[in-house]
Amino acid sequence: MTARRLALLIAVLATVIATLAGPHAQTRDPIVILISFDGWRWDYTDRARVPNLKALAARGVRAKELIPSFPSLTFPNHYTIVTGLYPGHHGIVSNTMATPSMPRKFSMSSNEVRNAAWWGGEPVWATAIRQNRRAMSMFWPGSEAAIGGTSPTRWWPFDSSVPNEERVRRVTEWLSLPEGERPNFVSLYFQEVDHIGHVSGPDSPEVLEAAAHLDAALGQLVAGIDRLGLSDRVTIVVVSDHGMARHTDDQMVFLDTAIDPATVNVIASGEFVQLAPPPGREGDLSSIEAIARVVRRLPHVTFYRRDEIPARYHYRDHPHIAPIIGVVDEGWIVTTREQEARRKPDAEARRGTHGYDPALRSMHGLFVAAGPAVRQGLVAEPFENVHVYDFLCALLKLTPATNDGDARATHGFLR
Repeated sequence: MTARRLALLIAVLATVIATLAGPHAQTRDPIVILISFDGWRWDYTDRARVPNLKALAARGVRAKELIPSFPSLTFPNHYTIVTGLYPGHHGIVSNTMATPSMPRKFSMSSNEVRNAAWWGGEPVWATAIRQNRRAMSMFWPGSEAAIGGTSPTRWWPFDSSVPNEERVRRVTEWLSLPEGERPNFVSLYFQEVDHIGHVSGPDSPEVLEAAAHLDAALGQLVAGIDRLGLSDRVTIVVVSDHGMARHTDDQMVFLDTAIDPATVNVIASGEFVQLAPPPGREGDLSSIEAIARVVRRLPHVTFYRRDEIPARYHYRDHPHIAPIIGVVDEGWIVTTREQEARRKPDAEARRGTHGYDPALRSMHGLFVAAGPAVRQGLVAEPFENVHVYDFLCALLKLTPATNDGDARATHGFLR
């Protein structure tokens, strides 16, 4: 047989083998599924019946705790996880925001979540798409906006009524797409543990039951990946945005005992307070100082002018940060008498909450990762969630955008 015929025969055999092997043989690009268990405190994993999560940790890496960024709220930390930027740098500085440069107030339930002008940095789905990968989102803060002109390849607008099983089913459908359409990155979000933690408290049996529900959804996803024959390509990364602190009805601070709410713009209250002078006077330094001086009389909350905020919070630079912020003591809530009077008699109880100093252990969350490129059986020391983005990029073999994280923080998680 001549060399030319031998080369031709080898080429034909290679084509036949690839055809028989199916689409998985055409490319072996990694697939990463980033899952959020919102409000999952670091200790729930050991307290709840979560065999699927523990099995995932056993074949991968589990951090003792994942430390949130300041403030320990949902939208800021979800966006930090996917950008590697602190909230004070990416612009989602709270769940509720108002600034003179934006005509409308931002809140989690408003249409402003789709306004890309609020969202800075580059989320990992945009990093993937920019580098010719596909990225899909089954809910994630920021995924509904075309950030930097880029939206996920496919995404669903957030709907809390979609059952856990349906969320997993939709992700599994995406993974079953032909190779040229299958996503390389998927985000998947669950809010059940956070909701129950607020209503029943972090020490309640109800929150452990909710954790078991999410563990069942994780098991459903892992089984679907196995059925599709993708286990050797998929890395699952499970995180939470923050933990949960215990709250009781007597842990209330009333803002109007120190200042008339009509004389100040209360952008947000609760576990994290944002104040400003009335509209048109936001930059008036004398007004800012006057308000700060008065509200500092309140107990269980420490107020700072923006230029005084401790450097460890990384929370001074962005114009979305309010002129005055209040860091509330663990478990306490700041409100007004009027707000409390408007609460309906049948309103859900408040037995847990978050938004406090990330240094508090009650605010620390979850990190578990397992997949073909991840070390097995490693229990890592606590680390900040600002480092997760670089880890995701390493798994996906992407060049990360400029960010505040340090790839060395998670390099040891990789094989």
